[in-house]
Amino acid sequence: NRNRTASEVRSAFNKHGGNMAETGSVSFMFDHIGEIVYSADAADADSVFEAALEAGAQDVESGDEGHEIITAVEDFAIVSEALEAKFGAALSAGLTWKPQNTVEVNVEKAQTLMTLIEVLEDNDDVQRVAANFDVDDEILERLSA
Repeated sequence: NRNRTASEVRSAFNKHGGNMAETGSVSFMFDHIGEIVYSADAADADSVFEAALEAGAQDVESGDEGHEIITAVEDFAIVSEALEAKFGAALSAGLTWKPQNTVEVNVEKAQTLMTLIEVLEDNDDVQRVAANFDVDDEILERLSA
């Protein structure tokens, strides 16, 4: 039930110091993209980069943790299938909302924010939570301790 869910989400925001805006009022701050992630041992960075660009990917970022391939939403299926044929199944693949800009958050706000996100994710009717915050690794370690 959309109305019940909206009421529960609005209540969660109010209890944790936020407020819920109108539908679509923050979507301009995010890009809807396809994201495919492979482990670092799937292939070397050059091979992944070359294969992804040949398949039509927009961007490839490789690091010690793995390879992240970004695609346009309309190209996601084609790129995903081409990479799966070459490298096997991805660790994860799907459409997501990526923030255009991030906002740094201090310790106090990070605690409140993490609690809010946990409450939203625990709601059975909430499918996905997207956010544009940036929390320092040191703060995350303190909060998880």
